[in-house]
Amino acid sequence: MAEAELKNIALLIDADNASHAGIDPVLTVLAELGQVNIRRAYGNWAKPALANWNKHTHRYGLQPVQQFDLTKGKNATDMAMTIDAIDLLYAGKVDGFGIMSSDSDFTPLVTRLRQDGLIVYGFGSGKAPEAFRTACTRYIDVDQLIRTEAQEDERTGTAAPAFLGTAAASSSPAPKTGKAPAPATEGDTGKTASPAIDSEVIDLLGAAWKAASRDDEGFARLQEIGQIAGNRSSFDVRNHGFRRLSDLIRASGRFELKRNAQGQPIAKRLR
Repeated sequence: MAEAELKNIALLIDADNASHAGIDPVLTVLAELGQVNIRRAYGNWAKPALANWNKHTHRYGLQPVQQFDLTKGKNATDMAMTIDAIDLLYAGKVDGFGIMSSDSDFTPLVTRLRQDGLIVYGFGSGKAPEAFRTACTRYIDVDQLIRTEAQEDERTGTAAPAFLGTAAASSSPAPKTGKAPAPATEGDTGKTASPAIDSEVIDLLGAAWKAASRDDEGFARLQEIGQIAGNRSSFDVRNHGFRRLSDLIRASGRFELKRNAQGQPIAKRLR
């Protein structure tokens, strides 16, 4: 992509409700949208709990924004972030936002930003309130994102980045789906088995396939399926342990996947 075509993205971090271990993968995801030129981390930096953020602010070019706790037991970080986001919105120089927090108080902000046609990616824990998750264009579970990166490094035999070592101890355990993991395919002995896929995800993708334009054989472009699924919810494959939609669909066993004459991936639901 040419430099002139890159979108200007703002990453606003609620340091009181986000882990520094997720900064690297979050920036990687936001690179899909454009160039993250605005990087601000908000919090009361006098708190010992935020001490681990110090080295990360310099390493990743984050601008620390001091926000004192004006009332005992409460912080004003969310209000400061909201004011800055609205200022950036009305300045007209930002094309998209990343909001790194699990706080439902940001739901009205995300809704307002999206009403102006901006893409908003949310990054937080898997236990974030549903209202905040669904308000985002995409909501990504940072702990799952870190685990997916680590599993990919294990499969490929590449060394894990330094941040993964830090996250391994602080990440919450993988969520239980009540289903056994999908078995590894033949010839994959010694490799990590595919993550379990929730039935709601299969239903969402099936509905998206049904709504997509299909050829005479019932195949639809994978890109269109992903777009429709994303428009119906804050669906993102990385929340389910996969890097690509094609990997998730292949592992589900519910779709036939191949390429059309133009080399584009296409899929058809089998059952």
